[in-house]
Amino acid sequence: MNSKYLLPLAFIFSMLTVNVSFSQTNQKQKPLQHVVYNDNVDAPLTAKELAQIVEVYGEHAEEDILSKPQRLKDVKHILRNRVEIIELPGKDLSSFINLSTVPLFNHYNKGLSRDAMYNASTFNPLKYQFNFHSREGSKTYRFDNSQYLVIIKSQNPQ
Repeated sequence: MNSKYLLPLAFIFSMLTVNVSFSQTNQKQKPLQHVVYNDNVDAPLTAKELAQIVEVYGEHAEEDILSKPQRLKDVKHILRNRVEIIELPGKDLSSFINLSTVPLFNHYNKGLSRDAMYNASTFNPLKYQFNFHSREGSKTYRFDNSQYLVIIKSQNPQ
């Protein structure tokens, strides 16, 4: 092979090698921590929690959640430990993301509707496409034009 081609080929090969190894290190994410569940996830579902699951999953609730112990444990963990509603009367909450911008999780139930206002007895966090498995930590949303915030706590607290 002609030597005038060897130098450019060696340069191209070395640049590809550097690019591949550099891009792989940039893509690495910190590994997820082991999820620690509170003891309350071992308790049976309440009637309200069962209704929340059925509202979102409909006829698929048994197959996709209730018959899968780990999935059920994850859902109970979300409902019991990872969603918090707080009220901050008199505070400017306009900087928080409005709940109306979070898409509905209506894959199983096309009839789901948004909560126009916060009601403790009817709010179902499973209806929304919150990123429950985010690596970014907790996220806070505002019930539009209200003093209520929904905090989705990270499953991997820092």
